[in-house]
Amino acid sequence: MPSERQARGPHPDDARGEPRNDGRRDESHAPRRRLSAPKAMRFAAEQLTELLGRTPESISALRPTEDGWEAEVEVLEVERIPETTSVLASYRVTLDAEGELMAYERIRRYTRGQIDPRT
Repeated sequence: MPSERQARGPHPDDARGEPRNDGRRDESHAPRRRLSAPKAMRFAAEQLTELLGRTPESISALRPTEDGWEAEVEVLEVERIPETTSVLASYRVTLDAEGELMAYERIRRYTRGQIDPRT
């Protein structure tokens, strides 16, 4: 038995991506908007937490790419006393345009008290 939608046929606005009578848009033809920077940061942190089992301390860099976003995320790897001797790591996280994590890699390990030399 056909559904109500099949019986009526496609909505005339569906092909243009215009709002339908129920207020929704047909997103298949609408141009994609870039994920906002705050959402990209949140998605990078959440997904890295899921993979590593550790909560990130901060996002130290975020830049748009042609295909999405790239972030550098700081994670506490080994907690020590005093805190200045704790070991942190920087991870490069690559997100696609929708905010899905595509890749990550640890690019640096350092102690919390370490200061980068001037470049």
